[in-house]
Amino acid sequence: MTGASDPAPTTVAPILNAANGLTLLRLLLVPVFVALVVTSQLEHAGWRIAACLTFAFASATDLVDGWIARRYGLVTPFGKVADPIADKALTGAALVLLSFYDALPWWVTALILVREWGITLMRFWVIRYGVIAASRGGKLKTALQILAIAWYLWPVPSVVQPVGPWIMGAAVVVTVVTGLDYILQAIRLRRSARRADRVAAKDGAGSTDSAGSKA
Repeated sequence: MTGASDPAPTTVAPILNAANGLTLLRLLLVPVFVALVVTSQLEHAGWRIAACLTFAFASATDLVDGWIARRYGLVTPFGKVADPIADKALTGAALVLLSFYDALPWWVTALILVREWGITLMRFWVIRYGVIAASRGGKLKTALQILAIAWYLWPVPSVVQPVGPWIMGAAVVVTVVTGLDYILQAIRLRRSARRADRVAAKDGAGSTDSAGSKA
């Protein structure tokens, strides 16, 4: 029989759940998306539409799996690692393919990928100090990147094609600004955690000295 003072049992979310299933689906859709783009070579309208719809669907699973995980308590260590990897794999594949087929300058792809993977690695580096939550700017960045990539993939009429670079330009600006903001957050988080550790160590040393003086 459990005593009244015993801690309440904690429920651990199973690794096989709906949220992680959507994350795995997004990972599996990456090679499908790549195959569609390569088949189209950004020239065949039908294949480009299929590639764009696949990219849009895979991107939408990122929103759904996160909501499911938070809403139903299905957050798992696997999901925390696999989710950002799936996001970066999908976006990275799209950007690299667009640059490979001369639809997007390589410097844009390089800048975005360095920022995305760099911030992801930084999150893992400081996770022992705390979690850096996604900001509104980060969500805007993701939305602009998805919109810009979809615009480049879809066979839009030539008269509106110049809109694409403007959307991508906005995505690049927000990507850089939010990246710098996340770096500042990580620095502040690390400093606060170290300061708290020093205070705790000093308080512990003071308690030991006090106990020793009374002995």
